[in-house]
Amino acid sequence: VQLVESGGGLVQPGGSLRLSCAASILAFSRFDMRWYRQAPGKERELVATISSGVGITAYADSVKGRFTISRDNARKTVYLQMNFLKPEDTAMYYCNVPLSVSTEIWGQGTQVTVSS
Repeated sequence: VQLVESGGGLVQPGGSLRLSCAASILAFSRFDMRWYRQAPGKERELVATISSGVGITAYADSVKGRFTISRDNARKTVYLQMNFLKPEDTAMYYCNVPLSVSTEIWGQGTQVTVSS
């Protein structure tokens, strides 16, 4: 099982980025998928979740209305569209999948830097 994130980079405040997470998971559609982020000196923060099945979404208050999580089960990929980016969005962004109550898989992360 492997998660590979991509799409990070340097963007100016107010700009947009789209992160992707490609998963090598059997039955990908049956698992919830999550995006986390961690800024230097801060704890890891859950940013967005998308459920299996119908794809119910949930967001941290800090990104609500600006970020959108989506998934393509045929491509086994989850996305995070980030709009109206702020300097405080600067962090390493990680993809995560909870395979069971005791097992979860993390990607290697992709860096997002919002700066002028």
